[in-house]
Parts: sequence; C-alpha cells; structure tokens
Amino acid sequence: MQYDVIVIGSGPGGYVAAIRCAQLGLKTAVIEKYSTFGGTCLNVGCIPSKALLDSSEHYHNAAHNFEQHGISLSNLKLDIKKMIDRKNDVIAQNTAGITYLFKKNKIDSFQGVGSFVDKNTIKITKEDGSTEEIKGKNIIIATGSKPTALPFLPVDKKRIITSTEALNLTEVPKNLIVIGGGVIGLELGSVYARLGSKVTVVEYAKSIIATMDAGLGKELQRVLKKNLGMEFLLGHKVSGASVKGKKVTVTAEDAKGQNVVIEGDYCIVAVGRTAYTAGLGLENIGITPEERGNKIPVNEHLETSVEGVYAIGDVVKGAMLAHKAEDEGIYVAERIVGQKPHIDYNLIPGVVYTWPEVASVGKTEEQLKEEGKKYKAGSFSFKASGRAKASGDTDGFIKVLADADTDEVLGVHMIGPRAADMIAEAVVAMEYRASAEDIGRICHAHPTFTEALKEAALAATSNRAIHA
Repeated sequence: MQYDVIVIGSGPGGYVAAIRCAQLGLKTAVIEKYSTFGGTCLNVGCIPSKALLDSSEHYHNAAHNFEQHGISLSNLKLDIKKMIDRKNDVIAQNTAGITYLFKKNKIDSFQGVGSFVDKNTIKITKEDGSTEEIKGKNIIIATGSKPTALPFLPVDKKRIITSTEALNLTEVPKNLIVIGGGVIGLELGSVYARLGSKVTVVEYAKSIIATMDAGLGKELQRVLKKNLGMEFLLGHKVSGASVKGKKVTVTAEDAKGQNVVIEGDYCIVAVGRTAYTAGLGLENIGITPEERGNKIPVNEHLETSVEGVYAIGDVVKGAMLAHKAEDEGIYVAERIVGQKPHIDYNLIPGVVYTWPEVASVGKTEEQLKEEGKKYKAGSFSFKASGRAKASGDTDGFIKVLADADTDEVLGVHMIGPRAADMIAEAVVAMEYRASAEDIGRICHAHPTFTEALKEAALAATSNRAIHA
C-alpha cells in the first residue's frame, strides 16, 4: 500500500481527519476535486458567509445605530464589489492556511475526482481527463453536501440562485425572496436586509429554525422583523417559480390552500443540503447510499459496510455542521490507530449567525416534553444585562433546562449578542455533567454577556436570579 489513509474531500471533516492521521504517524493522502482546499465551508459556506455577515453588520450599524453613540456620518456609501473582494480575500487566506498545514504535516494532495476501483484502490480523474491510481489501507469519505434542489423550482444560477451564487451578487436586490427559514436562508437573508433589500422568507414549517427550541425561532422572527424589516410567510408551500427579465415570481399555497404570489429581483433557494456522493463509484465496493438524503450508511464507529472504508461529516447521518465533521474526522483517525475516542452527539452545538446570534446545545423543551422528562426551566433576558445595555444589544434571552430532581443541565438555548461564543461554556458544563447550580456558583466577570447564562442557571436552580 502506498498510503495508510486516503481521504476523499478536503472540507472541515476531510482536512482535519488528514492532519490528525498524519499527527498519529500515518502516511496520508488527500484527494480534492476543486483547485482549492476547504470544501463548501471555506469556499462557499461558513467562512464567506460570516465575512459578509460581518461586513453587512458594520454597514447596518453605521447607517442605523452609530447616531445613538454620538457618531454622525454623512454620505455613507456601500461598495458591494469591495465587500465581495474582501470576502474572497478571507477565503484565500483560509484555504492557503490548509495548504500550509498539509505541507507541514507531510500530507500528499491530489487534485481530481476520487472514485473507488476496489476498497483499497482509488482512481483520480483529473480536469484534463487523465487518470492515476493510488492505494490505501484505509479510506475516509469526506465529500460533504450540496444545496438541495427542488424538481419544480429550477435554479438558473442567475435570478433563482443557491447560497453559492448569493455570496457573489454584484448588486443589492431591491426585493429578495428566500425560500427556507433555516440557518442558511436566514443568514443570507439578513446580509442583504442589512444592506437595504426588502427580504421575504417563505417557509413550509410553522416557524423559522424549526429544529431548535421553539422560543428561539419566535424571538428571532420578532427581532429580524423589527430591526431589519424582514417579512415571513410561514406555513407556505412553494409550488413554483418563473423568471421574466430581471423579475422572479414565486408561487405558493398558504395554510388555508390559498394561492400566494411573491415577486422579487432574486430568489435564494435554501431548503437544505443533500449528501454529495456523485462520481465516488460506491457501487464498485457494494455501498448503496440511503434513499432519503443520499447519505452513506455507517456503524457507530463511522465505518461503512466495507471494512476499512469510513465516512464522515455531511455525507453521513446527523447534523450538517462543520464542527461535527471535524470531530468525526479526528474520531476516525484515532480509531484507525487503535485508540478509543468518543463523540457525544447530544453535545454538538448548533448556531445561527444572524444578529442577534442564536445558539443551542442539548435537549429542547419540546424534546423533553415528548420524552416525558421532568425538568426545570430558567430564563434571563438581555434587557436586564448591564453589558447588553452598554452595547445596545438587549434583544434575546438565555434559557437553561435542568433535571427536576438532580439539577443536571439538560439543554441550554440562547439568542443574543455573541451567543455563538457563549454556547461553549454550556457545552463544557454539560460535558462534565454540571448542575444548573454549578454554573450559577461560578464567578463570571462583570460586566459580560455571559453573566446572563449564570442568571438563567440560577433561575433554573430555584428561581433565584439576582437581576431578574
């Protein structure tokens, strides 16, 4: 065998798996079909969207919030091209960082589409059509996902677009339609709403971010409407879309079965993502992806039905999150060398990078009720936070759910300033089986946003929040 491990795909799961394999002394190769490393996350997902979210937030604050801080501006202008150029530079810095890490860890990289000849032989088909084969004892499939397509909603990549094209618009739409009230749709919708677009979100479910705690979606909807003027058509089933010139017309049915017509300059289709397995040649080794979602079946150790062939990240069951893929990549690398790592999937946080940010870990109230679990709930509003008042970020709250008998923390759900960073404290606490009182008795610096977590924990313990 030429390699101990061959990784197909260089997104967060793939490149992290490769680096950990190399750290453990395994001779490692990575196959990537695109010209840059990093997969969806670094090139057309997590990183570029956060770059635009930050840029648009600066613009929105300058246009709407600086005045109250005593900062007056005149002739404020938006240069969308420069904003996109900055986003592209952020991407370049990150992808170059992976190239450096591969060299540092002596990982061989190949550009092309990797496909199975047999369970140990991978054919690499390059852009010019030429091929070569490499062999490995272990193979890790980390090919990620792509935007889900709807058969009745053809994406032309010009006016009806996916998240990929939405990251490269050269103009700010006057009217933007977003189909899908999940993480991707809300993040991109908020980018353009901050820049001046009238954004309408069409969602089939009766709430946005429907998989998270219900209170979070309700509060986020309220704030996005109040602060950005975003409109929400919930419980609406999209039936089609058409383009005429520079106008997109979307048709849908509301909850009562009445036809609804929405018009805009662009329409972003953000109804989820589907595992990407095209061209892998899985049939050559006897692997059949699941019919729903196209995911590759794996056991509890992320090994497929073929010994020595593993799959991680978006291409397998579970949440499609970059940090979940990273943890799975490390898990598989350590399993290969005989270690006994673990992943607690209940403790993988979910984040929505709107403003306010939304973050969640553990069980929701809805899940606990469904399980018949007795629990206590404590909440604390950022309206009562000194730090939030100082920065003008008083929207949102933190909710702590704890076992009614043992006080062990079962879930933490927050919407507010820097929730994406604050959720880590909750993850650490839950990893160590902390009680709500444990969090309440930890000394938190004042004034900080994290004091709201302490207060929510005190509220859950015995309704004794100090500042509520």
